[in-house]
Amino acid sequence: MHHPRPALPPINAGWAAATVVFFWPLAFAAFNHSSRVFPLWSMGDYAGAQRASDQTKSLGKISLILWAILGLGILALYGFAIWAAIALDSDTSTHTHH
Repeated sequence: MHHPRPALPPINAGWAAATVVFFWPLAFAAFNHSSRVFPLWSMGDYAGAQRASDQTKSLGKISLILWAILGLGILALYGFAIWAAIALDSDTSTHTHH
């Protein structure tokens, strides 16, 4: 008995593009997985096509999370640098002898 072909999983090209914007080192893997969805599905490897689709989406989400973490880390570093500069300036101005 012939089983109906399942629907094509999403290519998730948007998530692959997000990796370029948010954390480009993951873009190569994301686009590789994204480009494999249709060929795998058309050859009948429906589970493989779904895995490739899921991997693309996961890499996009990971890149977004890494971007947020790195962004917050940079903001914290700038905040610390500004705080240190202000603290150092106030220390030197109180200890100067005229």
